[in-house]
Amino acid sequence: MSANELNTNNINEEWKPKFSPWLIALAVMLATAMQSLDSTIANIALPNMSGTFSATNNEILWVITSYLISSGVILPSAGWFSSFLGRKKFLLICVIIFTVASILCGLSTNLTMMIFARILQGAGGGALMPIAQSILLESFPVEKRSQSMAIFGLGVIMAPIFGPVLGGWITDNYSWHWIFFINVPIGILAITLISMFVEDPPYIRANSDKKIDYIGFGALIVWLVCMQIVFDTGQKADWFQSNTICWLSAVSILAMIFFIAWELKFKDSIIDLKVFKDQNYSTGALLSFSLGAILYCSLSILPLCLQTLLGYSAMASGLSIMPRGVGAFISFGVVGFLSNKMDFRLQIAIGFLLLGISNFMLGNINLSISQNAIIIPNLISGLAMGFMFIPITTAAFTTLTQKQIAGGATGVLNLLRNIGGGIGTALVSTFLVRNAQLHQTYLVQNLTPLNPIFQQRLQAIQGFLSQHMDIVAATHKANAFIYNQLLQQANLFSYVDNFRAIGLICLIMLPSAFLFRKIKKDEN
Repeated sequence: MSANELNTNNINEEWKPKFSPWLIALAVMLATAMQSLDSTIANIALPNMSGTFSATNNEILWVITSYLISSGVILPSAGWFSSFLGRKKFLLICVIIFTVASILCGLSTNLTMMIFARILQGAGGGALMPIAQSILLESFPVEKRSQSMAIFGLGVIMAPIFGPVLGGWITDNYSWHWIFFINVPIGILAITLISMFVEDPPYIRANSDKKIDYIGFGALIVWLVCMQIVFDTGQKADWFQSNTICWLSAVSILAMIFFIAWELKFKDSIIDLKVFKDQNYSTGALLSFSLGAILYCSLSILPLCLQTLLGYSAMASGLSIMPRGVGAFISFGVVGFLSNKMDFRLQIAIGFLLLGISNFMLGNINLSISQNAIIIPNLISGLAMGFMFIPITTAAFTTLTQKQIAGGATGVLNLLRNIGGGIGTALVSTFLVRNAQLHQTYLVQNLTPLNPIFQQRLQAIQGFLSQHMDIVAATHKANAFIYNQLLQQANLFSYVDNFRAIGLICLIMLPSAFLFRKIKKDEN
């Protein structure tokens, strides 16, 4: 056996659940899909909520931000709470909190009530994803973990893709309140199935004797809350030109350093950071962070491009992006079939390549592009998700014990993916605004009396408008019309720059797939 190959036969402790892993998967994925769907379905209804609550654009964003902050705090500490309360009990508590909070969100009559309900909803929903991932990894045998991650990936990736479409349809045909009320029957069914099929393994039992890590938990809250506020308000405050952003960034970094140092020292720490000694887990964490940044970048700017530049409605925009779900569905099946036939590192490299190609294709858009030119890159992007998500997640956990997986490893990986998404979204929104200003500066130089093409175009528009108004008004209208076209082109070029930059990053990240150590499974 070579130095780069690991025998994983005896890595994990032997434990098998009483019920079929497929029944367990159905129970936990109902809760996960509900949470994943709700994380995006609310975005499409923000303008309607803003009108209901008489809130400004800045104020209504706290509906999203409050949820992210709350779930971000709970996400990495899910393993600790599971060991303190018992995982099944903690999972049921989380689903109940999420379901009740969904009712409160739908009943909200003002912005304050909505923000409180969203904080409560985030507290319940933050732990659902890492707990579900841990349960699936433990319930399925090692050789079928790629299948378990395919199931998990379908729930995590496809729900946010269908979320905007469903949210747009519900908002247009009923009201935004129902995007929260639909969680109630799903939550009740999830609670019933979890109570019936999910059980705690022998190494996870309620342990009320564990010391509560108040200091570590407090440092985690300060770190994530300050970081989220920086990401949300940085662009509006001109980033580090603002003293507030500088102070918040400094506090966040110091809290993060203190948190890491404390968790390494404290015996009953919230997160077991020793898992980062495992090369495959560390590599998986790096790629999960990168994947989160890349995917969130693309998904955050594409709907804006479609709606603000190409005139798509919210629902039409969602339908154009939905082929990602189709591509993911196809690739998850393909990757599951190839799991024992192709090196997982090569699969990840193929995923980065496909994701890069899809973003370069979007980097060729123009204002008269057809819908097919949007659908095909999204389909390819969906195909890339399966080739990346399943192998990265499976390889990251294969060389860990079940106890390490349950001890917070899944929560940390999901947290890093979310942090990557937050950083990626903040950066891409900044580049979008600043590149548009840069292109506007270059383009406006062509609108001069010395440019014969500009003069010809201006006179043609003036001539048409002068038939309906006086010459002075026609001149002003003609100049305004051309300048508006210039702004559209400047914004378009900015989107093109960002899509091409994302594609280039995908190609740069491609070799990182081979940082994973090759895993050798003995034949039975």
